[in-house]
Amino acid sequence: MQGSANLNLMIKAARKAGRSLIKDFAEVENLQVSMKGAGDFVSKADISAEAIIREELMGARPNYGWLAEESGETEGIDPTRRWIVDPLDGTTNFLHGLPHWAVSIALEHKGEIVSAVIYDPPRDELFFAEKGQGGWMNQSRLRVSGRTQMIESLFSTGLPFGGRADLPETIHDLSRLLPVCAGVRRFGAAALDLAYVAAGRFDGFWERRLNAWDVAAGILIIRESGGFVEPLQIGNDILESGELIAANERIFDHFAKIVRAR
Repeated sequence: MQGSANLNLMIKAARKAGRSLIKDFAEVENLQVSMKGAGDFVSKADISAEAIIREELMGARPNYGWLAEESGETEGIDPTRRWIVDPLDGTTNFLHGLPHWAVSIALEHKGEIVSAVIYDPPRDELFFAEKGQGGWMNQSRLRVSGRTQMIESLFSTGLPFGGRADLPETIHDLSRLLPVCAGVRRFGAAALDLAYVAAGRFDGFWERRLNAWDVAAGILIIRESGGFVEPLQIGNDILESGELIAANERIFDHFAKIVRAR
């Protein structure tokens, strides 16, 4: 796919940050780590990767707004465009030496995600999309799975940690979903969970209490790959609420009914 100038800029930034993260990942035991909250860590690698991405993106588009995990939000001179960045999704995996983490970058225009990149450096898998241009992984077109039966379908989600208050809700979800599906996985990187739905590796995904930078890129990539994405509570804004449900068209309604039931 021949991407736009903005998409090519995003890909360049993601790959550059990925190279930096790979170097730090090789020395993960030596990283200086500070506590940012219960079960939520930040490393020098994370901050360095965000600085690399910010330099690339804001250096080329200084008028755009900025929203990222470590540095927060900066209003842009151009109020219609905003970069949404997670420099290291799956930080806990990274710090434990688990090679399942990613760089996520999205471009929002007038409240809508129009370009998206999720880069998995350990596997060198680059998932990307632009509005109306389809979803892609490296040189291959992405399509969500074609499964039609819940009992054959594999789902992913996050599990509450560190005393989070949404544990009862998640246990309730699992108690309803596990008896009627092929399984549920918890891999610890929401951006990659969403990319895997787009690639047909997972048939669906849901989670609560996420941040805009966790999901912005994945939303567009799934939709451009033929999948459905909705807020868990109908009428909410996904980026504001941090709750979403995603799946292929054939199972979406059944899946959503199970997860939304209370």
